[in-house]
Amino acid sequence: MFGNSGRWACAVAMAIAAAVSGSGSSGADPAPAGKELVVLGDSFTANKWDFLSEEVQCVHGDTAWPAQLVRLMRTDDYLDASCPGASIDTPPGYTLAMEARKADKAGAFGPRTKLVTLQIGLNDRWGATDMIMWWSLQKCIFNLIDGCGPEAAEQGRMTDYRGVSGATFAQRIGNVVTYIKYYAPNARIVLVGYPELFPSGQDTVCINLFGIAPFIQPRGRAAIEYLDRINRAQREAAELLGIDFLDTRTSTLGHGLCSAEPWLNGVLDYRTDIGGLPFHPSTRGDAVVANALYERYGR
Repeated sequence: MFGNSGRWACAVAMAIAAAVSGSGSSGADPAPAGKELVVLGDSFTANKWDFLSEEVQCVHGDTAWPAQLVRLMRTDDYLDASCPGASIDTPPGYTLAMEARKADKAGAFGPRTKLVTLQIGLNDRWGATDMIMWWSLQKCIFNLIDGCGPEAAEQGRMTDYRGVSGATFAQRIGNVVTYIKYYAPNARIVLVGYPELFPSGQDTVCINLFGIAPFIQPRGRAAIEYLDRINRAQREAAELLGIDFLDTRTSTLGHGLCSAEPWLNGVLDYRTDIGGLPFHPSTRGDAVVANALYERYGR
C-alpha cells in the first residue's frame, strides 16, 4: 500500500520510525548513509551466550555466520545488532524493534545499505499459551513420562504451534520491515530461516550427549510440528511482505542434531564444536548460511 502514495508512505514511515527509534523526526540532523550490512536476529545468528552474566548480553561468536559473512564480503562496514534470546515481540529479552532501534541509533540504515538480514521467531509465544520453545525443554522435550506429543500444547507444556502462521508472522514483523524499506531503500531484506534440527514430519526428537549417548524422546511430535510451522510461516511471511527468504533448512538437510554428520552442536559433542552453544549451529553449519548469503547477496 506504500508504493504509489508517497506522502502517505512518508507519514507512515515516520510514525514507525518514532515507535522504533523513539526519536521521531530528527530535524536538521543529516540523514545517515547507512552500513553496507545490517544483521538482526536471535541466538541462531549471534551463536554465543554469556552464561556468567545475570543480564542479557548481546555477545557474538567469532565463527557465527555474520562473522563468517563479513570475512567473505571483506568489509568492516556492518552492524550486527543480533542478541541471544531475542524475539519478535515477546519479553523479557531483546525484541526485533529494540534491535532495529539500536541499528537506527548507530546510523546503520541508509541509501548505502546493501543487505539487511532478519533471523527471528523461534523464541516467541504463539497461540493460546505463554510457553516459549526453550522453556519447553524440561517440561516437554526432556519429559520421558508425559512425552512431547501434540497434546503438550493444549496442556501448556509446549509452545502452541497451532498459533503459528505466515499471516501472523508477517503482521508481527511488518512494522520493522516497512521501516527498513523506507530508510534503506536500496537494501535487500532477507528473512533467514532456521537450520534443520530434526527431520520434518517425524515423531522422534534426538539430542546428542557427549557424542556417544543420544537422548531420545520418542514422543516429540509437538516440537517437530513447531519447527515445521515456523519454517513454513517464515517463507509465507517473506512472500507477503515482499522480502526474500533464505531456506537454510533445505541447505542443512540431513545434518540435524542426531544425524551421522551433525552441523549443530549437541552437548559436549566432540564431532562438532565441543564448547559450542548446544542445539545451535557448529562452525560448519554457520558456514553454510554465510556462504549462501554471500553467493546470493554479498558479492
